[in-house]
Amino acid sequence: MTSQIGQGAGAGAVRAMLRAILPPVVPGVLLLAGWIAAVDSGSVSPFFLPHPADLAREFVSALRDGGLLDATGTTLYESFCGTALGLVVAVPLGYLLARSRLAARALQPYLAATQAVPAVALAPLLALWLGYGVEPVIVLCALMVFFPILVNTTLGVRTVDREVMAAALVDGVGRWGMMRYIEFPLALPSVLAGIRTGLTLSVTGAVVGEFVMGGDGLGELLAVQRNGSDTVGMFSTLLMLSLLAVGLFAAMRLIETRLER
Repeated sequence: MTSQIGQGAGAGAVRAMLRAILPPVVPGVLLLAGWIAAVDSGSVSPFFLPHPADLAREFVSALRDGGLLDATGTTLYESFCGTALGLVVAVPLGYLLARSRLAARALQPYLAATQAVPAVALAPLLALWLGYGVEPVIVLCALMVFFPILVNTTLGVRTVDREVMAAALVDGVGRWGMMRYIEFPLALPSVLAGIRTGLTLSVTGAVVGEFVMGGDGLGELLAVQRNGSDTVGMFSTLLMLSLLAVGLFAAMRLIETRLER
């Protein structure tokens, strides 16, 4: 009986794992099969769409050479610094907008107006104002992550249960204690969701910034490969960018899950 229960539990775990894995895997397998068929049949020139086997070989070779990893490290550095800078500004401002009606009325029209301008469109201006190199790219990354973190912080603080806050006030909790022990912990999941979204956007900001303002990251590597008509190399760099974005998203989701326990 015990062994049957154990087998049933094991089978249930396998089914749960398959339900989690199969939905994203099946479309990927179908896409890969269609890709291989299109290239092998000659429907698409390998110059425009390299064969997956060639892409895999180029990716492994680029990793061994170290150039791809060095460029990835630079892009990660710019993304993390930009996210930290955006976080330092967006979280306090989001709290202010959530708790001060006057601040919300005064600032929200300007914030809404600035959202009409895509952050990536500011890259040429940043190059003009700050020059070329890592610093303006970091500023662009900060602009990319600013609004997701700001919006999520504001919503997170506004949705804190007022009954919990009222009970804390009755117990004598002061303003700083309210922020530290009540508002911030309860709003943290929303803030982390904003950071999760912002991190993936910061990678985009870093790549676009390197296109315009130079650097040693993946964006600059893509520009060099484009100028050399290196299609396989470009796909290899794009693959690294995709893996980087997925990895950052998954890491932040794991952190959120751990903190929610």
